[in-house]
Amino acid sequence: MKAIVVTDQAAGTAGMTLTERPEPSAAINDVIVQIHASGFVPTEMEWPSTWTDRAGRDRTPSIPGHELAGVVAALGYGTTGLSVGQRVFGLADWHRDGTLAEYVAIEARNLAPLPGDVDFTVGASLPISGLTAWQGLFQHGRLQAGQTLLAHGAAGAVGTMVTQLAREAGAYVIGTGRAADREKALDFGAHEFVDLENDALEDVGGVDLVFDVIGGDVQKRSVALIKAGGTLVSVVGPVEARPADGLAVDFVVEADRAELGEIVQRARDRRLRTNIGDVASFDDAIDVLNPTTRRSGKTVIRIRP
Repeated sequence: MKAIVVTDQAAGTAGMTLTERPEPSAAINDVIVQIHASGFVPTEMEWPSTWTDRAGRDRTPSIPGHELAGVVAALGYGTTGLSVGQRVFGLADWHRDGTLAEYVAIEARNLAPLPGDVDFTVGASLPISGLTAWQGLFQHGRLQAGQTLLAHGAAGAVGTMVTQLAREAGAYVIGTGRAADREKALDFGAHEFVDLENDALEDVGGVDLVFDVIGGDVQKRSVALIKAGGTLVSVVGPVEARPADGLAVDFVVEADRAELGEIVQRARDRRLRTNIGDVASFDDAIDVLNPTTRRSGKTVIRIRP
């Protein structure tokens, strides 16, 4: 099969090559998926799991990519709940070869059915952004109707999901980003927008929940805004600052079939808009995954035409 592989952590995406790799085989409880579209997160090149297995051993050449939409091609021994020929989407294991390939072996529990009226490109754009937003808001952030949310990076792939899900849940959403992000953040549902380069973040006032995708100084400044009993949720590693009277949580997104189902149903109902940026063919993927300028939205590679 054709696949994109990486071998050199220092080179990052610039070290990607499109080559031939053996087709994967299905372990117990696995599914082989013929991939139609794959989402990509640029920070994957910084994740240890891209380069080593769970025991810390080098696993290059490795295939990056963890979001997929496609069709079940084969079932491993003991696999239940899915069938050959079924349309699926989901989130591949961090430490296994990923989805920038024609086929992937993935645990069945990491997949959910993809309705026939949802395009494969849309399906591949949802897993990481959608699950990160869902789990950060409701599982870790315990967001409730009537609360105020400060959503950093509100125009990004995760941030636009955070904004829409929070607004649907009845929260008041204050988005942040660069000046150029203002219109997009407001278009995706933010009630207010703070330009982190020119506006005073401290003028926001008290908030119940901070959803942090930036870290560093922005995270530290945000903590002071959290009301008593409020929460900081971070997806950028161990938190560096904690609210004086509240909770700080950092988490790594996990696959969840039921949550994927909730997310894709909202996309079908047009209650949730995807934030797709570049869409490229497999042959053009490496050029698109090495942008020369800042890009906005989720990058999706069409593995099959």
